[in-house]
Amino acid sequence: MQYNGDRLLNRRNFLLGAGLFTGLVIASKTWPVIAQPIFSNYPFQLGVASGDPLPDGIVLWTRLAPEPLNGGGMQPVNVPVEWQIARDEKMTQVVQKGTVLATPELAHSIHVDVRGLEPNRWYWYQFKVGNEVSPIGRTRTAPAPNNSIQQLNFAFASCQDWQNGFYTAYKHLAEEDLDLIVHLGDYIYEYGANSDTPRQHIGEEIITLNDYRNRYALYKTDVNLQAVHAKFPWIVTWDDHEVENNYANYIPENNQSREAFITRRVNAYQAYYENMPLRLSSLPNKSSMLLYRRLTFGDLAEFNVLDTRQYRTDQPCNDGLKPRCDAALDSQATMTGAKQERWLLQGLDKSQARWNIIAQQTMLAQFDFDPRSEVQFFNLDQWDGYVASRDRLLNFLEQRKPSNPVVITGDIHSSWVNDLKADFNNPQSATVGTEFICTSISSDFPTRFIESTQAALSNNPHTKFFNGNYRGYVRCKLTRDNWQSDYRVVSTITEKDATISTLASFVVENGQPGAKAA
Repeated sequence: MQYNGDRLLNRRNFLLGAGLFTGLVIASKTWPVIAQPIFSNYPFQLGVASGDPLPDGIVLWTRLAPEPLNGGGMQPVNVPVEWQIARDEKMTQVVQKGTVLATPELAHSIHVDVRGLEPNRWYWYQFKVGNEVSPIGRTRTAPAPNNSIQQLNFAFASCQDWQNGFYTAYKHLAEEDLDLIVHLGDYIYEYGANSDTPRQHIGEEIITLNDYRNRYALYKTDVNLQAVHAKFPWIVTWDDHEVENNYANYIPENNQSREAFITRRVNAYQAYYENMPLRLSSLPNKSSMLLYRRLTFGDLAEFNVLDTRQYRTDQPCNDGLKPRCDAALDSQATMTGAKQERWLLQGLDKSQARWNIIAQQTMLAQFDFDPRSEVQFFNLDQWDGYVASRDRLLNFLEQRKPSNPVVITGDIHSSWVNDLKADFNNPQSATVGTEFICTSISSDFPTRFIESTQAALSNNPHTKFFNGNYRGYVRCKLTRDNWQSDYRVVSTITEKDATISTLASFVVENGQPGAKAA
């Protein structure tokens, strides 16, 4: 560990420190400022992270937590934290530095929005508080707008139930040659402890702000997860378990008053922001948080990052895996809300990117899980429960034809490749896009469904690939001519030294929607 730079503890230099404004906006009390705090333990136990790369900027994150599983273990004081970013991993070529206040209101988390950087290059960063220095993280800015780039390498992942197994997939992901990571949700799970699993949550199901903070801290103590955060910038979005399984807008999964669930959602949203490398634009406003956003990488790729939990209508037909009722076809039913839907379609319509990526949570393609029955069975928490909402998106792709739309999806704990059809009930209808679905990092796909899902593939010809046996991530290589997705899986999640292999690879050719085996 090392650190270069003078202390910046006077008022003038505080105001020059990028990111200080965040702390001041949040502060509701006048806490004392402690420039030389005494910590009960090393304060950077949750590591460092970066995210949301722009051509000239990046968000740098850390959180002071000398006692991670005890609310962080910090006193209710404001603490100055120095940061710096350099062109080299030894931190000798510092290009920017400053000081930001870590405040109790944000659990002493830091979100430094650094601007004025060079596009499309690697940087290294580090934090210091008192006499303690953080690990050095690595990050990368995006290419300049409309800059013609030849290649982008990224991976996407989701669903990392701590209790279910080890994060061996992240150990291997940290060794990949990538530009960034996209995480599609279920970063934490809200459930209480389960003594029959490889490792356990602490305490009961989480409800309070302190509960959620401790749960993030538990997950972030994992050395493999920390390694991937420190190696690449992340683009993050959430699914349901960051709050509660299968919640929809202000509607909880189980019997709970609206007021009680709103309070829970406020707590969950705040803890999510505190623990993710997000900009001030995503700072929660009580029970609301702006998470959908767009990030562009030269003229090669544009990511449309969706939030399909906060604004959706209730799951139809009482949710579950079952035949559709009329509510699943309701034209007013929405997965995204009207405002986000307009934002998505307008952005796709204006995009100049070669590859237009929709990063979202639940399976977009239709899938009948029980073709042996005369009645179709659908997962109504997925887009199959929101048919009109899906039809509007797919009709737009067919009519307006944005360049190479590719959907990346998480949630279902299994690997899939789907052709997106103008009409899923007519296999001869136009293919309007491609969907790649990653398996989980550690969460299980129910074994009892693997065989039946495999048997259903013949009745769902738009599904080109399914595997529910393995955990891992998807590695993507984008060029001007092709998109290749490699399904990288670990041999087991019950052993820390599990091996990694490529289960399957699929290619999408420029101008030809639909996936082919590589």
